[in-house]
Amino acid sequence: MSAATTAIPTTQAAILQQGGGKLAVVYDAPVPKTLPGWLLVRNIAVSLNPCDFKMAARFPTSGLKDGVDFAGTVVAVGDRVAGFSVGDRVFGCVPSNKQDDSESGSFSEYIKVEAIYTLRIPPTMAFETAMALNPACICTVALALHQSLGLPATPDEAAELSAKTTDTVLVYGGSSSVGLLAIQILKLLGHHVVTTCSPHNFQLVKQYGADAVFDYRSKTCAADIRAYTKNKLRRVIDPFGEAATTSLCYEAIGRAGGIYCSLETYQLSLCTRRTVKHSLVMGPAILGRGVLLPEPYGVPPDPELHEWSKRFFRSLQGLIDENKIKPLPMEELQPGGLETVITGLEILKSKQVSGKKLVVRVARQ
Repeated sequence: MSAATTAIPTTQAAILQQGGGKLAVVYDAPVPKTLPGWLLVRNIAVSLNPCDFKMAARFPTSGLKDGVDFAGTVVAVGDRVAGFSVGDRVFGCVPSNKQDDSESGSFSEYIKVEAIYTLRIPPTMAFETAMALNPACICTVALALHQSLGLPATPDEAAELSAKTTDTVLVYGGSSSVGLLAIQILKLLGHHVVTTCSPHNFQLVKQYGADAVFDYRSKTCAADIRAYTKNKLRRVIDPFGEAATTSLCYEAIGRAGGIYCSLETYQLSLCTRRTVKHSLVMGPAILGRGVLLPEPYGVPPDPELHEWSKRFFRSLQGLIDENKIKPLPMEELQPGGLETVITGLEILKSKQVSGKKLVVRVARQ
């Protein structure tokens, strides 16, 4: 049976890597074909993430497409896809700057996405609000819980355990996008959440569920966390992997040691405690198909993780349908379009953004 389609052009505007990893809008990029098991989506809105400029800078490869998060409408349904139709409102995230697939990425007018990793937008939710849920960050947090911290990633998983595991977890940088989502997910799982941020964001992180918050700029921040957790903190998520953040997290972990999970590369020389296990989590690895990059970013394929990821996405859809995850504070950049995406990435790169998600509408509905 042939794929169900609507009128689709053969070329499109897209943000591609140029020489030296520079990003630019081109207007003659091919529109991906709809393969069995896949959907073609007309992009309406995207959210911006640090990985959108970091990956191109670290691994410059001309012709690769940028962007991970997307929200739009289905315009073609591939064979062997059940449950989706042309016109469905969907969102999610896709691997970007993908060394083995130049068509993968969300910063374009049309994008391809596997049906098993596509989320439905609730009927009353706007495309921009779906982007404020920041699916790429949700996936990274879920992988950190599952693969590094040894915790369930959804309430469904937690319910399957014979004994409920409740712990205190430090989320460094709680006012960041990944921080606010990590706080929410950990609270949904019943954990006690400690976080750090600037004092002007204390109220924000508490609104998203943090039980205790500390000023990361305080000279006694790590000692204060140790005192608050009675020297028993065992699990930490660090979105940044910088020398200062790694050192603070290591100092905050309790006497018996624990697990330090970084979402960025970190200095191994700072991992001085033998009782603390450290690991790097790469968000795109959640699909279980591996990440084709040099060490330490490369990840081999993992069939078991692939099967787990499909279960995770089904559970995530339930959380979204039940409004269990709160969208992040959002700023929609104007005037919109892919050129505005590039402007927004420069704003993000300059570290001018705090406590909110940058979202760009790339097409009219």
